[in-house]
Amino acid sequence: MEAVQNEKGQISIHTENIFPIIKKFLYSDHEIFLRELVSNAVDASQKLQKLAAYGEFGQEIGELKITVSVDPEAKTITISDRGIGMTADEVKKYINQIAFSGATEFIEKYKDKAGEETNIIGHFGLGFYSAFMVAENVEIITRSYKEGSQAVRWVCDGSTDYELTEAEKEDRGSDIILHIAPDSEEFLDTYRLRGILEKYGRFLPIPVEFDGSIINSATPIWTKSPNDLTDEDYKTFYRELYPMSAEPLFWIHLNVDYPFNLTGVLYFPKLDNDKFQMKREKIQLYSRQVFITDEVKDVVPDFLMMLHGVIDSPDIPLNVSRSFLQADSNVKKINGYITRKVADKLNELFQNDRGGFEAKFDDIGLFVKYGILSDDKFYEKAKDFALVKNVDGKYFTLNEYREHVQATQTDKSEQVVLLYTTDRNQQDAYIESAKRRGYDVLLMDTIIDPHFINALESKLEKTTFKRVDADTLDKLIDTGVANESVLSDDEKTKLKEAFESMLNDKALTVNVESLPTDELPVSITMPEFMRRMKDMSALSGEANMFGSLPGGYNVVINANHALSQKVLSLEGEAQQNLAKQLYDLALLAQNRLTGPSLTAFVKRTVAGL
Repeated sequence: MEAVQNEKGQISIHTENIFPIIKKFLYSDHEIFLRELVSNAVDASQKLQKLAAYGEFGQEIGELKITVSVDPEAKTITISDRGIGMTADEVKKYINQIAFSGATEFIEKYKDKAGEETNIIGHFGLGFYSAFMVAENVEIITRSYKEGSQAVRWVCDGSTDYELTEAEKEDRGSDIILHIAPDSEEFLDTYRLRGILEKYGRFLPIPVEFDGSIINSATPIWTKSPNDLTDEDYKTFYRELYPMSAEPLFWIHLNVDYPFNLTGVLYFPKLDNDKFQMKREKIQLYSRQVFITDEVKDVVPDFLMMLHGVIDSPDIPLNVSRSFLQADSNVKKINGYITRKVADKLNELFQNDRGGFEAKFDDIGLFVKYGILSDDKFYEKAKDFALVKNVDGKYFTLNEYREHVQATQTDKSEQVVLLYTTDRNQQDAYIESAKRRGYDVLLMDTIIDPHFINALESKLEKTTFKRVDADTLDKLIDTGVANESVLSDDEKTKLKEAFESMLNDKALTVNVESLPTDELPVSITMPEFMRRMKDMSALSGEANMFGSLPGGYNVVINANHALSQKVLSLEGEAQQNLAKQLYDLALLAQNRLTGPSLTAFVKRTVAGL
């Protein structure tokens, strides 16, 4: 057995003492020391597996298990592995030189950015020396897998001084013993340590034991072939990740090894379309099965941030700032790959089972619409499977719907006018009026639809969207053919004045128009442009700009309706009362007659019976 020369020395004489910097600065979450040290133990174990596979280790591997233990009385945490271990020379090389140099380089790079540490992805880089974030003294007792190796003990008290001596250790591998500092004794709590291990190590590839039980599942489903997995396997894994969520709609298994390495499973969850949830249960980013972060912006396209699941890639730079991540070529390729895989999966579902796709589209639609808004490459694929739904519940692709209405809803400037409603109940009178003319009406009632409509108008040729209550139908779809009026111009003027006098509201614009006799005597509209401005400003939180504008409504009097003509035949209070009743009927048709106004309307109606 090779003898070990007992020695004391300094880790480095070429740099400042980095230990105080490690202690005070870099990580707001000191808990990552455990991730770093357990990850090192995993690496040591996997290296032994590779040596055995290459025929360079002829002994029995036995159980490869990492054990984490805590002794509250001695105030120690120990991380033990049965990996390759180290000789004395290897300790000096890897601990005193390589690991220290790596930690020093990392510290030098970020020590002037103390306010930005939360923007460093993953916080990888300190490795072994992260132990000194929580420990005032660290020991390594290690024995190499090589035959005849002498076990050694390395100890450092958080200065640049170390001591290396012979030690007693029967088995190969390493024990890292942390003597916890007084200001870090929270980590001596068993529940605290278990929580950290489960957070970062629940899918580590080597079994990790703590407090008598195994913490991790060493072969999560993203490491397996899709051919070896059932639907129930995917659903079980989803429940493990998100125990409080409803069952996912479907999932995508990611697996690519060129030009970058990426595995994972992404799930499409059920979403509440009324709440544009940028929330919550996030996609989890792993590197070689070690949890890194659930802040995956830039790695995952914006419109897919609402997905759930896991992405695992060793090719995402982890010890870099957000700005660097955005510019990294691998990250850009991964982002594009995920977009393409999602689009291909959606198209496959649409082509193979259109009925099933339509049944899910109320949930899928939010992803698809957001993707169309934010990513032109996604739109090029999505335009073939993106669906719109009419008020009768029938689904169409964009091209199908344009063809469906083109013959009846093309105006005099050859624009195809797509009528839509944002509230099937509130705008029912207008919808029924459109259907009597043979027009079709789309249902656009999710929170993202105002943006989606604007995007489609910019992408579809000679196509415009108009809400069904934005104007009279003859103006919404202006074919150039005007209805004849039964009233003279003078009578129209008198009718207009009668309603203006009754309304006494300059924010309301009164117009008298020649409409079919089966239309309401009075209708209330808001021009499409004005309403869109109000809706968009309300969505962006800038209600003070357009959302709070008074009025903007048009009061349209149907000159050809018998009740409008009756208003003309009356005078004084009788004329005002009938005009008021007809106006309130228009409000009632939109569910906008409430409170005292509704009570007064009911009283007038009952009195007139």
